[in-house]
Amino acid sequence: MKILVTGGLGFIGSHTVVELLNNNYEVIIVDNLYNSQIDVLDKIKQITGKDVKFYKEDVCDKQALEKIFKENEIDSVIHFAGYKAVGESCQKPLMYYRNNLMSTINLLEVMNENNVKSFIFSSSATIYGDPGTPKYVEKMGRGKTSNPYGTTKAMIEEILEDLYKSDNTWKISILRYFNPTGAHSSGLIGESPNGIPNNLMPYILKVASGELEVLNIFGNDYPTPDGTGIRDYIHVVDVAKGHVSALNKIVNSNSGVYVYNLGSGKGVSVLELVNTFERVNNVKVNYRIADRRPGDLAEYYADPTKALNELGWKAEKTVEDICRDSWNFMKNNKN
Repeated sequence: MKILVTGGLGFIGSHTVVELLNNNYEVIIVDNLYNSQIDVLDKIKQITGKDVKFYKEDVCDKQALEKIFKENEIDSVIHFAGYKAVGESCQKPLMYYRNNLMSTINLLEVMNENNVKSFIFSSSATIYGDPGTPKYVEKMGRGKTSNPYGTTKAMIEEILEDLYKSDNTWKISILRYFNPTGAHSSGLIGESPNGIPNNLMPYILKVASGELEVLNIFGNDYPTPDGTGIRDYIHVVDVAKGHVSALNKIVNSNSGVYVYNLGSGKGVSVLELVNTFERVNNVKVNYRIADRRPGDLAEYYADPTKALNELGWKAEKTVEDICRDSWNFMKNNKN
């Protein structure tokens, strides 16, 4: 089977490509390198020993997509391509709405024209908003999102549901992530965002390596055991394997829209993550307590039961694995 992976050189995309190749899927990547590096392509080949067909194109370019579908007999699409920085989305909402919505609509239209109706969408736990309980279950549905990035994810989920209502031959899997982090155990691929990181682990790495001076922990007066916010951190390799499980499911299932949480099901506080990183890697992380950020919740984590029951998937790697693999990647990629 040939799988088109949009954004396949990005953080989650590249790890998913590795797992697809390890499971004998044929992979085609389209990526415009906006927030990824071309050398990841060689690293994927180094890890798997397999070649990948690559197109340097923007998914917002419909003609480029038409060319890719014309040149390849694609069976299914996994869609990662999109802008993903929460803070930036608040500063540049129109850029996020245009890019994330138009790229997805273009992709779905071209798939429809080519009768390719198997689709996996990279969504996010941000779509739940604040449901009033820390454990997020798929049946809760979408809440009020707190930023344009999250809103684009929620809107695309609605687009996918409407698409299925209009044509029930589609097979669609929506995967809602809970704080993916970590890196491949080889140390070859991991998370290397451009500029100042938006997520906690990349920031910890830059402070631990001396590239940044101090980590701000936003609030230590939450109603949690140590006062810092609690989140569900999941190893990126577990997330990648979740996509393979979802693909296996929709390939062998009836048409429909299937929604799954991809999380560990365990909450870990910010301070707990920092302390674990220091202990596992024997390295110091300078941090200071700062004021709470508006919109931050005290605690949330996934209920991953549905993914276990229907996909046979569960997170297998620990917080220690996340910390160890992240630091190993940082040491191997100092430049």
